[in-house]
Amino acid sequence: YAGRGNFAERTSMAVSQLDSCALLPFSAGQLTPMQAIEARHAVRSYIDEPLAPEAVEVLREAIARVNEEANLNIQLVLDEPRAFTGFKARLVNFTNVRNYLALVGPECKELDGILGYYGEQLMLLAQSLGLNSCWVGGTYKVVNRAYNVDLGQKLAAVIALGYGTTQGVPHRSKAPQAVVPGYDGAPEWFKRGVDAALLAPTALNQQKFSFSLDGEVGDVPVVRASTRRGAFAQMDLGIAQCHFEIGAGPALYRWAE
Repeated sequence: YAGRGNFAERTSMAVSQLDSCALLPFSAGQLTPMQAIEARHAVRSYIDEPLAPEAVEVLREAIARVNEEANLNIQLVLDEPRAFTGFKARLVNFTNVRNYLALVGPECKELDGILGYYGEQLMLLAQSLGLNSCWVGGTYKVVNRAYNVDLGQKLAAVIALGYGTTQGVPHRSKAPQAVVPGYDGAPEWFKRGVDAALLAPTALNQQKFSFSLDGEVGDVPVVRASTRRGAFAQMDLGIAQCHFEIGAGPALYRWAE
């Protein structure tokens, strides 16, 4: 999969995270990416109000940038209620979901992680624009003609969007030592990254990911991100890596291959 953009390049080159999420127009919103991480919680119930035209314009611009950068086919679906009318959606209390991101991309083993990474950036941008959201992996219905899935592509997940009836509540997180055995002695930038990753949404809130410092290459620290097997584990890891980069701030490091 040749079109993974900066996410793939970070496995082989050092990066300063000063410009995390610089691809997206966060200046159009009210929150920085880190503030959006802290403010965002899963919301499943929404009021019957269309997305503000200004928010739609910003999201469409951001989606176009992401699709170009990472060779994806993410789409914003508006005023489409059928995806969340099934039994599974009702079972987990989705109510009045009419807008969502359809996370579509080329079928490949890396796709879930890539969509997790870029989908989370878009979700945080939505939060900065005053919208609420929720990652949805298996409780939606596929709606023909609501979005395009071209030959060789697949729909991996969706992100519900809208104005919530509440702002959601924080989820319970693991202790940082549970995902990083050497957390207490780690550099401050690494701790900040781990702390931000622990605020990332994951399937069933399982937080199966872990991070470690894996030596240096040319005096540049190497960070290894890994996950145990499970449903949506690679997507969750991509989301967590997005959070880690934002939390680590202007640190110089590279991702392990």
